[in-house]
Amino acid sequence: MILGGLATAVWLFISGQAGTVDGLFLLLTALLVAAVFLLYVAFMIHREMEAAAKPAPAPAKASAGAAAKAPAPVAQA
Repeated sequence: MILGGLATAVWLFISGQAGTVDGLFLLLTALLVAAVFLLYVAFMIHREMEAAAKPAPAPAKASAGAAAKAPAPVAQA
């Protein structure tokens, strides 16, 4: 989609259609589509880089003190 939007923008300039009102709106739409997909790809790459940088969490160990800290059951009347 990024390459398609940029190719459309270039084609509109080369063919001279970018000078018309319809061509201008088509040019803006093509560039907007390319920009949106480019931002999405950049966000996904950044998110994966953050996930790769974090160390794997250590498995939680069950402790005997956890059972003693549990709340007491509520008596029903």
